[in-house]
Amino acid sequence: MEQQKIGSFLKELRKEKNLTQEELAEKLNVSGRTVSRWETGSNMPDISLLVELAEFYDVSIPEIINGERESGTMKEEVKETVKETALSLFDYAEAINKRIKMRLFWLTVVALIGMIVFVVIEATGLNTPNSIYERVASAGLGLSFGILIVIAMYLSGILGRIKAKRLDSQH
Repeated sequence: MEQQKIGSFLKELRKEKNLTQEELAEKLNVSGRTVSRWETGSNMPDISLLVELAEFYDVSIPEIINGERESGTMKEEVKETVKETALSLFDYAEAINKRIKMRLFWLTVVALIGMIVFVVIEATGLNTPNSIYERVASAGLGLSFGILIVIAMYLSGILGRIKAKRLDSQH
């Protein structure tokens, strides 16, 4: 799966519709920056948006994932195409999962750093009332718990359900 090829294809499809990135973003309820990232290949559309993109551009999902339109000789290559599409979908899901795991890793690192800052300030007795250290310790602890709550919500699927409800209410 070549993200740059997919991005170029998405850009080509958008230009065929004579739309700006901002106009497309508005139609899909995403930011213009998100569309830009798709088209440069630095990010991929969420799987839930692939269906919308395919319908909007009147192409198939495999065409988007392969980054090109299907040729007229595809009937002879149906079995191979289905296999390649399945592998491409697997690669696509893996790329998204890898990105999510990396974000969760860095959020966990930030939470741990915040917790360590809190513990060090508490252990050294620098947390005197109204001192800068007390504020830093409080911020570190608050940041840590906030991030851990977000991670727990993500891992439990609550964030996914919230996003799904938000998308349902917009359509």
